[in-house]
Amino acid sequence: MRFQTPLVPARLLRRYKRFLADVELQSGVVVVAHCPNPGSMMGLKDEGARVWLEPNDDPKKKLKYGWRLVEVAGGHFAGIDAGSANGVVAEALQSGAVPELAGYEGLRREVKYGQNSRIDFLLSQPGLPDAYVEVKSVTLRRGGDLAEFPDSVTARGAKHLAELAAMAQAGQRAVMFYLIQRTDCAAFDLAGDIDPAYAAAFAKARLAGVEVLCYACRIDPLSVSLGRSVPLAPGL
Repeated sequence: MRFQTPLVPARLLRRYKRFLADVELQSGVVVVAHCPNPGSMMGLKDEGARVWLEPNDDPKKKLKYGWRLVEVAGGHFAGIDAGSANGVVAEALQSGAVPELAGYEGLRREVKYGQNSRIDFLLSQPGLPDAYVEVKSVTLRRGGDLAEFPDSVTARGAKHLAELAAMAQAGQRAVMFYLIQRTDCAAFDLAGDIDPAYAAAFAKARLAGVEVLCYACRIDPLSVSLGRSVPLAPGL
């Protein structure tokens, strides 16, 4: 998924009110950028971090910059736009880049299901059970090369797992898709110490038959795209 306009580098001053960030452009001008990530962004919002912004000239938007990437140790990138995860996965599904979900020609987005919920992707194909696919953007890394989810308590995420479990028990395919929006991780685990309730909901979902997929991303200032499949930590 290519960025709509070329990204520009900047220096992070602070992230606040969840969706706002003060950043200093290379010219020295300080601007307010939209931060499209409702999570804690643990480890990604340090003062002085080199970040990449997407400028826009849309008169309907109050903020003229959107924060998209942050550089992390070792020359790696992390994508902080939680909403872009669905775009990356959509492109991958449509191009057949996810072999576990190949064979489906029908793809619908944001379909109502369960108890007042919407599934990110509903895949359909005659002769196959429908596949309900929920996508989560993963950005937390606390040690080694291990990516973790979630980075804060998420009752909404636990609800999504329960909804997927219900679909699996009803005979449909239910898939939890974790997209690691970092280039410095090689495995995935749950951050059960951050949200024990989510970890418990995950365990119940797995017992109910929910499938789990985890993929890395290829990230640079031009685009974000699906990378390799990433193994789950033992026990998941």
